Amino acid sequence: QVQLVESGGGLAQSGGSLRLSCAPSGRISSVSFMGWYRQAPGKQREMVAYITTSGITKYQDSVKGRFTISRDNAKNTVYLQMRSLQADDTAVYYCNARAQWGVDYWGAGTQVTVSS
Repeated sequence: QVQLVESGGGLAQSGGSLRLSCAPSGRISSVSFMGWYRQAPGKQREMVAYITTSGITKYQDSVKGRFTISRDNAKNTVYLQMRSLQADDTAVYYCNARAQWGVDYWGAGTQVTVSS
């Protein structure tokens, strides 16, 4: 079964930057939305940003101006450039892809830890 594979997480200092990448392990057809979610300890998973095939983006208010989502449609790969990281950005970040018939694919998650 095809899965999404995230990379690029790790430890950053407050004010620093990290870049997350996500690519499928196999072929996925007709991917529409691709996005990033995150879940901090004791909190629910929340949407961070998503991007459509045509490049329309939407961000959670707390990351606007700091995070940038982009994608490579040919490879069904999505990226998240994170700048000016804050302690509140510490979470496990999950990649998501919405394919044909509304099928959702998820990654296993990558840990992002921001030290203050």
